[in-house]
Amino acid sequence: MERSLTLELVRVTEAAALASARWMGLGKKDEADDAATTAMRKEFEKVPMDGVVVIGEGEMDEAPMLYIGERLGQGVSPAVDVAVDPLEGTNILAKGTWGAISVIAIADRGNLLHAPDMYMEKMAVGPKAVGKVDINAPIRDNLKAVAQAQGKDISDLVAIVLDRDRHQKIIHEIREAGARIRLISDGDVAAAINTAFPDTGVDILFGSGGAPEGVLAAVALKCLGGEIQGKLLPQSAEEIERCKQMGLVNPHQVLFMDDLVKGDDAIFAATGVTDGELLKGVRFQGMRATTHSVVMRAKTGTIRFIEGNHRLERKPTLVL
Repeated sequence: MERSLTLELVRVTEAAALASARWMGLGKKDEADDAATTAMRKEFEKVPMDGVVVIGEGEMDEAPMLYIGERLGQGVSPAVDVAVDPLEGTNILAKGTWGAISVIAIADRGNLLHAPDMYMEKMAVGPKAVGKVDINAPIRDNLKAVAQAQGKDISDLVAIVLDRDRHQKIIHEIREAGARIRLISDGDVAAAINTAFPDTGVDILFGSGGAPEGVLAAVALKCLGGEIQGKLLPQSAEEIERCKQMGLVNPHQVLFMDDLVKGDDAIFAATGVTDGELLKGVRFQGMRATTHSVVMRAKTGTIRFIEGNHRLERKPTLVL
C-alpha cells in the first residue's frame, strides 16, 4: 500500500467527524450516524484505491450503513479490504458524553477477517503485555501477567469494561483481584486502543462487544504493537452457520491477531468527535472547526497525531 493513503484516510475520518459533530448532544443518534456515513462515503470517492467494505456498520446500531461489499475509492491500485465505523459511539454522541470517534482501517485485499455482526468476547493489552495473556485464563491470572509485564502492582492496574449487565461477573472478578475498573457506556474500539497508550491510564480491556469492532481494534493494535484476542459468541443456529461460512469449524475458537488481520501491513485512522482519553473532539467556532486525529501504519510502526483546522465555508456539504 502507498504511504500516501495514511493522510487520505485521515481526510475521510475528519469529514465524518465534522458532519456528525453538529448532532452532538441532540439525542438523535441515527441522524448523526447518517451524517457521518454520508460524509465518509463522499470523501472516499477521492481516495486512490480499490476498496471493498468487509466491515461496515452493524445491524446492532439499527442505523444507515456503508454496506458489506460496497466498493470505495477511485477503483485503482492498491486493492484493499476496508473496515469502517463512521461514528463509533452513536449513543455517546447523542448524549454529548465521552469518547465518540470516526474510524477506518484498511489492509491488503483478503487480509481482514469478515467478522459477522455478532458479539465477540475480547481481551486487549498494550505492547508490554503481548504474549503474556490468555483469553481462556482466569481474569486474576491475566491481571497478574499484565502487572508483572508493566512492573506494577495489580492495585495499580485499570481495566476498562463496557457497563453492561452481562459483565457483572467480570467486574466482580476484577475487583476481587484488586484491580480498578473504568466502566464505559459505549465505544470499545477506542477502549481497546487506549490500552496501548500509557497516558490514557488504561491497562487491559475485558468483556464482550461487537465482532466487527474487534477487527477494527485489531488493526489499530497491530500498528501499535499491542494485542487483542477474541472469541465469537454466536447466539443462534443462524449465527453458528455464519461462523462456519467464514471457515471457523469451531465457532468458539480463539481468534488471535493473525486471524483478525493478516499480513505485515495495515493502516488505521480515527478522528475524535467528542473528547476522549486519546483524541479531542471537534471544536466549532463560527465557520471554522478543529479536529484531532491519529493515523498509524503497521509496516513502519509510524503513529501520527494530526490537528486539522478547517474552513467550513469551503466544505459546504459538511455544514447543516
